[in-house]
Amino acid sequence: MITLGVEEEYLLLDPATGHPVARSEEVRRAAGLDDVAEESEIQPELLQAQVEIATPVCQELTEVAGHLLRLRHALSTAAEQMGCRLAATASAPVVAERPVPVTSGRRYMQLHDQGGRMAEDLLVNGMHVHVGMPDRATGVAVLNRTRVWLPTLLAMSANSPFWEGRDTSFASWRTLVFSRWPVGGIPPRFSGLADYEESIDALVSSKVIGDTGQMYWQVRLSEHYPTVEVRCMDVQLRADDAVMLAGVVRALAATALREHKDDVAEPRSRPELLQAAMWHAARHGLTSTLLDPQGCPHPADDVLCRLVEHITPALEEYGDMRHVEPLLRRLLREGTGADQQRHVVEEAGIPALIDFITQETAFGAPEEH
Repeated sequence: MITLGVEEEYLLLDPATGHPVARSEEVRRAAGLDDVAEESEIQPELLQAQVEIATPVCQELTEVAGHLLRLRHALSTAAEQMGCRLAATASAPVVAERPVPVTSGRRYMQLHDQGGRMAEDLLVNGMHVHVGMPDRATGVAVLNRTRVWLPTLLAMSANSPFWEGRDTSFASWRTLVFSRWPVGGIPPRFSGLADYEESIDALVSSKVIGDTGQMYWQVRLSEHYPTVEVRCMDVQLRADDAVMLAGVVRALAATALREHKDDVAEPRSRPELLQAAMWHAARHGLTSTLLDPQGCPHPADDVLCRLVEHITPALEEYGDMRHVEPLLRRLLREGTGADQQRHVVEEAGIPALIDFITQETAFGAPEEH
Protein backbone atom coordinates (compact mmCIF):
# COMPACT_ATOMS: atom_id res chain seq x y z
CA MET A 1 0.00 0.00 0.00
CA ILE A 2 1.42 3.36 -1.04
CA THR A 3 0.64 5.81 1.74
CA LEU A 4 -0.23 9.42 1.10
CA GLY A 5 -0.73 12.72 2.86
CA VAL A 6 -2.03 16.11 1.78
CA GLU A 7 -1.00 19.66 2.68
CA GLU A 8 -3.29 22.60 1.95
CA GLU A 9 -2.66 26.34 2.30
CA TYR A 10 -5.50 28.79 2.95
CA LEU A 11 -6.06 32.54 3.11
CA LEU A 12 -7.79 34.48 5.89
CA LEU A 13 -10.08 37.14 4.40
CA ASP A 14 -12.02 40.06 5.79
CA PRO A 15 -15.71 39.17 5.20
CA ALA A 16 -16.62 42.75 4.21
CA THR A 17 -13.72 43.80 1.97
CA GLY A 18 -12.24 40.47 0.93
CA HIS A 19 -8.77 41.76 1.85
CA PRO A 20 -6.32 39.28 3.42
CA VAL A 21 -6.07 39.85 7.17
CA ALA A 22 -3.07 39.11 9.39
CA ARG A 23 -4.72 36.85 11.97
CA SER A 24 -3.09 33.48 11.40
CA GLU A 25 -1.74 33.10 14.94
CA GLU A 26 -5.06 34.05 16.54
CA VAL A 27 -6.93 31.61 14.28
CA ARG A 28 -4.49 28.80 15.02
CA ARG A 29 -4.94 29.36 18.75
CA ALA A 30 -8.72 29.59 18.45
CA ALA A 31 -8.79 26.28 16.57
CA GLY A 32 -7.89 24.61 19.88
CA LEU A 33 -4.83 22.66 18.82
CA ASP A 34 -4.79 20.55 21.96
CA ASP A 35 -8.40 19.47 21.51
CA VAL A 36 -9.09 19.54 17.77
CA ALA A 37 -5.81 18.79 16.03
CA GLU A 38 -2.18 18.03 16.73
CA GLU A 39 0.06 21.08 16.50
CA SER A 40 1.88 19.65 13.49
CA GLU A 41 -1.40 19.52 11.57
CA ILE A 42 -1.96 23.30 11.63
CA GLN A 43 1.04 25.45 10.81
CA PRO A 44 1.86 29.08 9.99
CA GLU A 45 2.92 30.15 6.52
CA LEU A 46 5.17 32.90 5.15
CA LEU A 47 2.58 35.68 5.45
CA GLN A 48 0.36 36.27 8.47
CA ALA A 49 -2.83 36.03 6.37
CA GLN A 50 -2.12 32.38 5.57
CA VAL A 51 -2.39 29.10 7.42
CA GLU A 52 -1.38 25.60 6.36
CA ILE A 53 -2.71 22.17 7.30
CA ALA A 54 -1.11 18.77 6.89
CA THR A 55 -3.02 15.50 7.20
CA PRO A 56 -1.51 12.53 9.00
CA VAL A 57 -0.17 9.67 6.89
CA CYS A 58 -3.16 7.93 5.27
CA GLN A 59 -3.75 4.65 3.46
CA GLU A 60 -7.27 5.27 2.15
CA LEU A 61 -8.79 8.24 0.35
CA THR A 62 -11.63 8.16 2.88
CA GLU A 63 -9.04 8.93 5.56
CA VAL A 64 -7.75 11.89 3.55
CA ALA A 65 -11.32 13.16 3.16
CA GLY A 66 -12.03 12.86 6.86
CA HIS A 67 -8.92 14.75 7.89
CA LEU A 68 -9.41 17.54 5.34
CA LEU A 69 -13.02 18.06 6.40
CA ARG A 70 -12.06 17.99 10.08
CA LEU A 71 -9.24 20.51 9.68
CA ARG A 72 -11.17 22.82 7.36
CA HIS A 73 -14.08 22.84 9.80
CA ALA A 74 -11.82 23.58 12.79
CA LEU A 75 -10.10 26.46 11.02
CA SER A 76 -13.30 27.86 9.48
CA THR A 77 -14.94 27.95 12.91
CA ALA A 78 -11.87 29.56 14.45
CA ALA A 79 -11.67 32.15 11.67
CA GLU A 80 -15.31 33.15 12.21
CA GLN A 81 -14.56 33.60 15.92
CA MET A 82 -11.67 35.90 15.01
CA GLY A 83 -13.78 38.00 12.62
CA CYS A 84 -12.47 36.62 9.35
CA ARG A 85 -13.11 33.74 6.97
CA LEU A 86 -11.08 30.80 5.73
CA ALA A 87 -10.65 30.76 1.94
CA ALA A 88 -9.36 27.85 -0.14
CA THR A 89 -8.44 29.92 -3.16
CA ALA A 90 -4.99 29.80 -4.70
CA SER A 91 -4.69 33.58 -5.08
CA ALA A 92 -6.05 36.52 -3.13
CA PRO A 93 -8.90 37.94 -5.25
CA VAL A 94 -8.55 41.38 -3.65
CA VAL A 95 -5.31 42.74 -2.20
CA ALA A 96 -5.03 45.71 0.18
CA GLU A 97 -2.55 48.48 -0.54
CA ARG A 98 -0.54 47.76 2.61
CA PRO A 99 1.48 44.50 2.47
CA VAL A 100 0.55 41.65 4.79
CA PRO A 101 3.23 41.27 7.50
CA VAL A 102 5.65 38.37 7.31
CA THR A 103 5.28 35.69 9.98
CA SER A 104 7.92 35.99 12.68
CA GLY A 105 10.72 33.46 12.61
CA ARG A 106 14.23 33.28 11.18
CA ARG A 107 13.33 31.28 8.07
CA TYR A 108 10.43 33.53 7.07
CA MET A 109 12.50 36.66 7.62
CA GLN A 110 15.28 35.23 5.47
CA LEU A 111 12.80 34.53 2.67
CA HIS A 112 11.55 38.10 2.86
CA ASP A 113 15.09 39.48 2.83
CA GLN A 114 15.91 37.34 -0.19
CA GLY A 115 12.73 37.90 -2.19
CA GLY A 116 11.67 41.41 -1.22
CA ARG A 117 8.52 42.34 -3.11
CA MET A 118 8.27 38.77 -4.47
CA ALA A 119 7.82 37.49 -0.92
CA GLU A 120 5.15 40.12 -0.21
CA ASP A 121 3.26 38.92 -3.30
CA LEU A 122 3.08 35.30 -2.11
CA LEU A 123 -0.59 35.50 -1.14
CA VAL A 124 -0.96 32.31 -3.14
CA ASN A 125 -1.89 28.85 -1.90
CA GLY A 126 -1.00 25.40 -3.11
CA MET A 127 -1.93 21.81 -2.47
CA HIS A 128 0.88 19.30 -2.00
CA VAL A 129 0.46 15.53 -2.12
CA HIS A 130 3.07 13.25 -0.53
CA VAL A 131 3.24 9.62 -1.67
CA GLY A 132 5.32 7.13 0.28
CA MET A 133 8.44 5.64 -1.31
CA PRO A 134 10.54 2.61 -0.27
CA ASP A 135 13.77 4.61 -0.70
CA ARG A 136 15.10 7.82 -2.27
CA ALA A 137 16.56 6.11 -5.33
CA THR A 138 13.14 4.72 -6.20
CA GLY A 139 11.70 8.16 -5.51
CA VAL A 140 13.92 9.65 -8.22
CA ALA A 141 12.69 7.04 -10.69
CA VAL A 142 9.09 7.93 -9.84
CA LEU A 143 9.88 11.64 -10.15
CA ASN A 144 11.26 11.06 -13.66
CA ARG A 145 8.13 9.20 -14.75
CA THR A 146 5.52 11.54 -13.23
CA ARG A 147 7.00 14.90 -14.27
CA VAL A 148 5.53 14.68 -17.78
CA TRP A 149 2.00 14.66 -16.33
CA LEU A 150 2.42 17.76 -14.16
CA PRO A 151 0.89 20.15 -16.73
CA THR A 152 -2.26 18.01 -16.80
CA LEU A 153 -2.47 17.99 -12.99
CA LEU A 154 -2.03 21.76 -12.96
CA ALA A 155 -4.79 22.27 -15.53
CA MET A 156 -7.15 20.07 -13.49
CA SER A 157 -6.45 21.99 -10.29
CA ALA A 158 -6.46 25.59 -11.60
CA ASN A 159 -8.11 27.81 -8.97
CA SER A 160 -6.49 31.26 -9.03
CA PRO A 161 -7.91 33.49 -11.78
CA PHE A 162 -8.26 36.76 -9.84
CA TRP A 163 -5.64 39.12 -8.40
CA GLU A 164 -5.99 42.70 -7.12
CA GLY A 165 -9.69 42.68 -8.00
CA ARG A 166 -9.13 41.84 -11.67
CA ASP A 167 -9.26 38.76 -13.86
CA THR A 168 -5.65 37.87 -14.70
CA SER A 169 -6.72 35.91 -17.82
CA PHE A 170 -4.87 32.94 -16.26
CA ALA A 171 -6.58 29.93 -14.74
CA SER A 172 -3.66 29.53 -12.30
CA TRP A 173 -2.10 32.90 -11.53
CA ARG A 174 -0.41 31.22 -8.56
CA THR A 175 1.81 29.31 -10.97
CA LEU A 176 3.07 32.54 -12.52
CA VAL A 177 3.67 34.20 -9.15
CA PHE A 178 5.61 31.24 -7.80
CA SER A 179 7.68 30.77 -10.94
CA ARG A 180 9.71 33.89 -10.16
CA TRP A 181 11.80 32.17 -7.47
CA PRO A 182 15.26 30.91 -8.45
CA VAL A 183 14.50 27.17 -8.44
CA GLY A 184 11.06 26.12 -9.61
CA GLY A 185 9.00 24.66 -12.40
CA ILE A 186 9.36 21.09 -13.60
CA PRO A 187 12.66 19.54 -12.50
CA PRO A 188 15.07 18.07 -15.03
CA ARG A 189 15.30 14.35 -15.62
CA PHE A 190 17.90 12.79 -13.31
CA SER A 191 20.09 9.79 -14.13
CA GLY A 192 19.71 8.53 -10.58
CA LEU A 193 19.84 9.46 -6.92
CA ALA A 194 23.46 10.63 -7.08
CA ASP A 195 22.62 13.00 -9.93
CA TYR A 196 19.63 14.36 -7.99
CA GLU A 197 21.67 14.96 -4.84
CA GLU A 198 24.57 16.52 -6.78
CA SER A 199 22.10 18.96 -8.34
CA ILE A 200 20.72 19.93 -4.94
CA ASP A 201 24.21 20.28 -3.42
CA ALA A 202 25.32 22.52 -6.30
CA LEU A 203 22.28 24.77 -5.95
CA VAL A 204 22.66 25.14 -2.18
CA SER A 205 26.42 25.70 -2.53
CA SER A 206 25.73 28.50 -5.01
CA LYS A 207 24.19 30.50 -2.10
CA VAL A 208 21.42 31.68 -4.45
CA ILE A 209 19.04 29.64 -2.31
CA GLY A 210 19.39 29.33 1.43
CA ASP A 211 18.60 25.65 1.89
CA THR A 212 16.86 22.64 0.36
CA GLY A 213 13.50 24.06 1.46
CA GLN A 214 13.81 26.58 -1.37
CA MET A 215 13.92 23.86 -4.04
CA TYR A 216 10.50 24.85 -5.32
CA TRP A 217 10.34 22.22 -8.05
CA GLN A 218 6.80 21.12 -8.88
CA VAL A 219 7.74 17.59 -7.87
CA ARG A 220 10.63 16.71 -5.58
CA LEU A 221 11.82 14.30 -2.93
CA SER A 222 10.83 15.43 0.54
CA GLU A 223 13.76 16.20 2.79
CA HIS A 224 11.69 15.39 5.89
CA TYR A 225 9.64 12.33 4.93
CA PRO A 226 10.25 9.20 2.80
CA THR A 227 8.01 10.58 0.04
CA VAL A 228 7.78 12.08 -3.39
CA GLU A 229 6.02 15.42 -3.04
CA VAL A 230 3.87 16.69 -5.95
CA ARG A 231 3.54 20.47 -5.56
CA CYS A 232 2.16 21.75 -8.87
CA MET A 233 -1.51 22.02 -7.88
CA ASP A 234 -3.57 24.99 -6.72
CA VAL A 235 -5.43 24.53 -3.45
CA GLN A 236 -8.97 23.34 -4.15
CA LEU A 237 -12.25 25.09 -3.36
CA ARG A 238 -13.84 21.81 -2.26
CA ALA A 239 -12.32 19.16 -0.05
CA ASP A 240 -13.65 16.36 -2.28
CA ASP A 241 -11.77 17.73 -5.29
CA ALA A 242 -8.60 17.71 -3.21
CA VAL A 243 -9.27 14.07 -2.39
CA MET A 244 -9.79 13.28 -6.07
CA LEU A 245 -6.46 14.86 -7.00
CA ALA A 246 -4.72 12.98 -4.18
CA GLY A 247 -6.07 9.74 -5.62
CA VAL A 248 -4.83 10.66 -9.11
CA VAL A 249 -1.37 11.50 -7.78
CA ARG A 250 -1.11 8.24 -5.87
CA ALA A 251 -2.21 6.30 -8.95
CA LEU A 252 0.44 8.11 -11.02
CA ALA A 253 3.09 7.16 -8.46
CA ALA A 254 1.90 3.55 -8.33
CA THR A 255 1.96 3.34 -12.13
CA ALA A 256 5.47 4.78 -12.17
CA LEU A 257 6.60 2.24 -9.58
CA ARG A 258 5.19 -0.62 -11.62
CA GLU A 259 6.81 0.61 -14.82
CA HIS A 260 10.14 1.12 -13.05
CA LYS A 261 10.02 -2.44 -11.70
CA ASP A 262 9.12 -3.80 -15.15
CA ASP A 263 11.89 -1.78 -16.87
CA VAL A 264 9.41 0.08 -19.06
CA ALA A 265 11.19 2.89 -20.90
CA GLU A 266 10.86 6.28 -19.22
CA PRO A 267 8.71 8.87 -20.97
CA ARG A 268 10.91 11.58 -22.46
CA SER A 269 9.92 15.15 -23.16
CA ARG A 270 12.10 18.08 -24.07
CA PRO A 271 12.47 20.43 -21.07
CA GLU A 272 11.46 23.48 -23.09
CA LEU A 273 8.24 21.70 -24.13
CA LEU A 274 7.43 20.82 -20.52
CA GLN A 275 8.00 24.43 -19.50
CA ALA A 276 5.73 25.60 -22.31
CA ALA A 277 3.12 23.00 -21.33
CA MET A 278 3.06 24.28 -17.74
CA TRP A 279 2.60 27.89 -18.89
CA HIS A 280 -0.17 26.84 -21.26
CA ALA A 281 -1.92 24.83 -18.52
CA ALA A 282 -1.67 27.79 -16.13
CA ARG A 283 -3.07 30.10 -18.78
CA HIS A 284 -6.06 28.03 -19.90
CA GLY A 285 -6.77 25.28 -17.36
CA LEU A 286 -9.14 22.83 -19.08
CA THR A 287 -10.76 25.37 -21.42
CA SER A 288 -8.39 24.92 -24.37
CA THR A 289 -5.84 22.40 -25.52
CA LEU A 290 -3.25 20.69 -23.34
CA LEU A 291 0.13 19.40 -24.37
CA ASP A 292 0.35 15.65 -23.86
CA PRO A 293 3.50 14.05 -22.36
CA GLN A 294 5.14 14.11 -25.81
CA GLY A 295 4.43 17.83 -26.19
CA CYS A 296 1.64 17.47 -28.78
CA PRO A 297 -1.50 19.65 -28.42
CA HIS A 298 -4.87 17.94 -28.01
CA PRO A 299 -8.25 18.98 -26.59
CA ALA A 300 -7.95 19.12 -22.81
CA ASP A 301 -10.56 16.42 -22.19
CA ASP A 302 -8.69 14.05 -24.53
CA VAL A 303 -5.48 14.48 -22.56
CA LEU A 304 -7.38 14.02 -19.30
CA CYS A 305 -8.90 10.80 -20.66
CA ARG A 306 -5.45 9.61 -21.64
CA LEU A 307 -4.23 10.27 -18.09
CA VAL A 308 -7.14 8.26 -16.67
CA GLU A 309 -6.40 5.39 -19.06
CA HIS A 310 -2.75 5.47 -17.95
CA ILE A 311 -3.58 5.19 -14.24
CA THR A 312 -6.77 3.07 -14.31
CA PRO A 313 -5.06 -0.19 -13.23
CA ALA A 314 -3.61 1.56 -10.18
CA LEU A 315 -6.91 3.26 -9.32
CA GLU A 316 -8.64 -0.10 -9.45
CA GLU A 317 -5.91 -1.84 -7.45
CA TYR A 318 -6.27 0.64 -4.59
CA GLY A 319 -10.05 0.76 -4.76
CA ASP A 320 -9.91 4.46 -5.58
CA MET A 321 -11.75 4.42 -8.90
CA ARG A 322 -15.15 4.66 -7.19
CA HIS A 323 -14.02 7.86 -5.45
CA VAL A 324 -12.12 9.44 -8.34
CA GLU A 325 -14.28 8.69 -11.38
CA PRO A 326 -17.45 10.60 -10.42
CA LEU A 327 -15.42 13.63 -9.37
CA LEU A 328 -13.52 13.58 -12.67
CA ARG A 329 -16.87 13.57 -14.47
CA ARG A 330 -17.99 16.53 -12.37
CA LEU A 331 -14.73 18.34 -13.18
CA LEU A 332 -15.36 17.95 -16.90
CA ARG A 333 -18.99 19.00 -16.49
CA GLU A 334 -18.62 21.99 -14.11
CA GLY A 335 -15.04 23.07 -14.82
CA THR A 336 -12.17 23.91 -12.53
CA GLY A 337 -12.23 26.18 -9.52
CA ALA A 338 -11.05 28.98 -11.82
CA ASP A 339 -14.04 28.41 -14.10
CA GLN A 340 -16.44 28.46 -11.15
CA GLN A 341 -14.91 31.63 -9.72
CA ARG A 342 -15.29 33.40 -13.05
CA HIS A 343 -18.91 32.30 -13.36
CA VAL A 344 -19.72 33.81 -9.95
CA VAL A 345 -18.03 37.12 -10.82
CA GLU A 346 -19.84 37.30 -14.17
CA GLU A 347 -23.14 36.78 -12.38
CA ALA A 348 -22.68 38.93 -9.27
CA GLY A 349 -19.23 40.54 -9.05
CA ILE A 350 -16.25 40.29 -6.73
CA PRO A 351 -18.18 40.72 -3.43
CA ALA A 352 -20.21 37.60 -4.22
CA LEU A 353 -16.98 35.77 -5.03
CA ILE A 354 -15.71 36.15 -1.45
CA ASP A 355 -18.91 34.60 -0.10
CA PHE A 356 -18.75 31.79 -2.66
CA ILE A 357 -15.13 30.87 -1.95
CA THR A 358 -15.51 30.84 1.81
CA GLN A 359 -18.74 28.84 1.67
CA GLU A 360 -17.15 26.24 -0.61
CA THR A 361 -14.14 26.03 1.69
CA ALA A 362 -16.15 25.32 4.79
CA PHE A 363 -19.21 23.46 3.58
CA GLY A 364 -18.81 22.31 -0.02
CA ALA A 365 -21.16 23.37 -2.79
CA PRO A 366 -24.41 24.95 -1.49
CA GLU A 367 -27.53 23.82 -3.31
CA GLU A 368 -27.99 27.16 -5.07
CA HIS A 369 -24.65 26.72 -6.82
